[in-house]
Amino acid sequence: MRAFKAHVRNGRIVVDKPTDLPDGTELYLLPIKDGDELGEEERAALHAAIEEAENELDAGQIVSEEDLWARLRAIQ
Repeated sequence: MRAFKAHVRNGRIVVDKPTDLPDGTELYLLPIKDGDELGEEERAALHAAIEEAENELDAGQIVSEEDLWARLRAIQ
């Protein structure tokens, strides 16, 4: 799914950049305030967790889906 940045001008929604969407494409729009409600520390923690996960993937540190479900079930 792609995200499109747009603004409201004179009551009309105007997309900032041209798109390659075909005519008649239906879109659902959700207005945002500041993007999300994360504070600076929460955002830093999120980015650190994403980077750590990417490093683990790059290093081949992965588990099978079966193993993942088994681990999740064991938590209960």
